Parts: sequence; structure tokens; C-alpha cells
Amino acid sequence: MSKYPRTVQNSPPPIMLDGNPLSIEAVRSVACSGAKVELSPESRKRMTEARAGMLERAATGDPLYGINTGFGSFAHVRLPSDQLAELQANLIRSHAAGVGAPLDQCEVRAMMVVLAASLARAHSGVRAELVDSLVAHLNHGLTPVIPSRGSVGASGDLAPLAHLAQGLIGEGPMDFGGRRMNAQEAHKVAGIPPIRLAEKEGLALINGTHLMTALGALAVHDANHLLRAAVVATAMSIDACRGASSVFDHRIHLVRNQPGQIAIATAVRKLLENSQIGPSHEMGDPRVQDPYSLRASPQILGAVMDAMQSTQCTIDNELGAVTDNPLVFNGSQGWEVLSGANFHGMPLAISLDVLRIALCHLAGIAERRIYWALSSHDKESKLPAHLSTQPGVRSGYMIVQYAAAACCNELRTLAYPSSVGNISTCAGIEDYNSMGATSALHTRDAIRLARDVVACELLVMSEAMEFQRPLMSGVGIEHAHHAIRSVVARLDHDRSPSPDIAAISTLIEQGALSTFTPNIA
Repeated sequence: MSKYPRTVQNSPPPIMLDGNPLSIEAVRSVACSGAKVELSPESRKRMTEARAGMLERAATGDPLYGINTGFGSFAHVRLPSDQLAELQANLIRSHAAGVGAPLDQCEVRAMMVVLAASLARAHSGVRAELVDSLVAHLNHGLTPVIPSRGSVGASGDLAPLAHLAQGLIGEGPMDFGGRRMNAQEAHKVAGIPPIRLAEKEGLALINGTHLMTALGALAVHDANHLLRAAVVATAMSIDACRGASSVFDHRIHLVRNQPGQIAIATAVRKLLENSQIGPSHEMGDPRVQDPYSLRASPQILGAVMDAMQSTQCTIDNELGAVTDNPLVFNGSQGWEVLSGANFHGMPLAISLDVLRIALCHLAGIAERRIYWALSSHDKESKLPAHLSTQPGVRSGYMIVQYAAAACCNELRTLAYPSSVGNISTCAGIEDYNSMGATSALHTRDAIRLARDVVACELLVMSEAMEFQRPLMSGVGIEHAHHAIRSVVARLDHDRSPSPDIAAISTLIEQGALSTFTPNIA
């Protein structure tokens, strides 16, 4: 089953590859909703001109990396013109060295559209026909099978992209029409011919950050839904535990001067508007202050939000990038082919490392609120231990906190930054790698775990709200409570919480709870 389920949608608008940056929503639409892709006439013209310019430079006989030379530590080897096409196909075959479980089909499709958009920016020197092939595979639903591990996040996501390119040339396994078959058979069934690579094209297909960028775009999309659900869970926890809403007073947060904190406090305050629960215990409440998990939630989730926005900025920038090497430019002295290192994934690696650290805190504070609600330490909350209506006979939601704790522990392990551990490759020519693909893969897993923790909190707090009845919370919280109750019944007897957690996690993933959250962008 897909980690990124396809959205049920009627004919999403086509995505035009015209040289402009892709949006995260566009990547998601192609990857998971089946949106069609088109190459604009302007981009086709620019690609044709750049291709001619590159071949003009190659005709001078000057060594041009990967065009008339070998690759990596073989860059000093000059090759005759009759071996250049063979060079590109051999590059794809030799570099398809991935291992591990295959990427999800939506993740592969995201890679394909990110790659196609980068090539369409006309600095890679490839034929427009190469983008046409990627577009045809996307529009007909042909998805190469790509092992998830093998990239060190520099010189491009070489191994994963080589498996992608294998599919284009008619080699390797392919998913099509719900079946797995070899690429040659898939092309025949779909009526799409494989492409024969020309000079530079094999290198251009694999020499970019397209795995990191694709996974990062999908991660940021899901992280935004998750943050909004976490805000709903925070506000629900305040009323479910009869916490003080005064800590969200705008004056407190304005003087701290942190934008994320101000936005989170404003959103929670809006969700709690007109709540009957807060005013019911304003007078005579012996508690002076709530625990940090309630009282400091704007400061903590605000920092999470700021980190997420920083990561999104990096991903947005990369969705407008050309990350191939070498690159083709038309300058004042005519066409030039310049070697560089835009394929290096360090910007993405660091940003995604930071996102995983932020997710630890989003989940960690949620787990602490679960613990608080179930502990029965606070007698003023009116909540029985573990929300059990028959303590001793029924365990209630005792083990939900255990599950959240286990997820938080794994999140801490995943949060170890991938970008700080270099391993040199290619006989020392590629001597400082980003490990950004590892960071992206770990971020994908971290979002799933953090989503489950927030689902645990919403499960517990929805039940805790029942103990505050007949008092009602704010309108936004009551709408969210109703949405949860539409998939999870009240706990009137002990039952397995696992299906309930999964149902709420699906609501979060689909963005069903985001609609109740005031704008926090």
C-alpha cells in the first residue's frame, strides 16, 4: 500500500514544464493524484538550442566531463565519438546498484517530475525527447522500480536515479497497471518505446538531487498537515485537561517576538474562542500554573513551525533548480559547458535533518500531554486514571501512552543528523558527500511516527473531552471532535486502540483536520 495514497480527484489540471519552479502542490498532484504533465513549446525550443550549443562545443575537441570523457575518477579518460552513446547506457547499467525495499510509487513519480522539470530548464544539454520520454511514462502510469538505498547525496542521487533511467531505456523492473513486469514488456503493453540515450543524457538523468528533492517535497506537504493537526490537538488538550487558556494571551507572545510562537498562540486562541470549559474553572481553581506541555506549547510548537518553514524554503528553492553537471550556458563568448557541483545535496541534507529534530519536539510534547491526561495527577482535571470508567477492571487508554512513547524513542534515533557523517567515494574524487538521501528517507519515516503520536493524543483527548460534558469547547475544537467521532466511537468498554489510532492518523494524513485550524502560514 502507498505511503502517500493517491488522492481521489477528478482530472487535476496538467502541470506545465516551462522552466519555472515546481510547487510542492504540483509535485504532490503528479505523484499521488495522477495529474498529467506537459513540456511547454518555449522550453522545447530552449532545450534544442542548448543541445546544439553543447554539441558545438564538443566538436572543438576540448575535453568535456561526461560528454567525451569517463566519469568520476575516470574523468581523465578521453573517449572516441563512436563510443559516446555506449558510454551513456553503460553509465546507467553500472550505477543501478541500489539496495533495500523499493520506493513507493508516489515517491518514484515525484522523482520523475522533479527530474523532468530540471531538464526542461535547458541547462543540461539533453534533447527535448528525453523529457518527452519522462512525460510519457508519467502520463501513462509506468513507474520504474527503484531500491530506496544507495545514494550518498552527492554527484547526484546516482543509484536511485540510475534505476529510474533503466526503466526509460527498457531495462529493469517496472510497475504498470497494478502489475510488476520487466520494462520491455511494460513499454510494449503501454505502447511507449524505450529511449536510446545520446551524448550526455545518461549523466544528466542521474546527476541531480531529484530523490532528495522529491522526498523532501512530499515530506513538507505532509508535515504541514501534521503541524495543523498538532495545533488542534494542543487546543483540545487545553480544554480536555481543564488547562489555563490565559497562557495564549497575545501580549505574552508579542513580547517574545518569535513569529512561529505568535502564530501558534493565535491559532490556539482562535480554536478555544467561546469555549464554556475555560470560564467554568477560572474562579476558585487552586492551580497556579499548568505543566510545560500545556503552558509552553506556543513556544515549543512555534519553534517547530519556524524550523518547518525554513525546510520548506529550501525545498521550494530546489524545485526551481538545475542540479546537473556539467551545465550549458549561452554567454557573451558563445556557448560554454561549465563543470560545478550543483548535484551536491548539502542544502537539503541539513534542512531535512533540522526538520526531523523539529518533529521530535512536535511528537514529544504531544506524548507528555497524553501522559498528563492519563496520569490522574491533576485532580482538578476531572479525568480518571487512564480514562478508565472502571479502574482495575478496565485499563482504558493506558497503553496508548506506551505506543506514543515508543514512537518518540524511535524519532530520537531518526533525528541523528545524517549530514554530519561523511564517507568518501569514487577513489577520493568525491571526497565530501552530504548523505542527503539518508536524511530524506529518515524524514519520511519520522513524519509517519510523529503522525501516529499526534493521532494518539487526539484519541485520548477526544475521550477526555467527554468527561467535561455537558460543557462545550470552542467551535473549531468541537468540529474536530465530531470528525474524530465519525471514525472512532467513544470508549464504553476496553477494545484495541490500534485501529482507532490508525483511523485518526489517516484523517491527519488526508488533511481532514487541517480545515479546522486557523491559518498559521
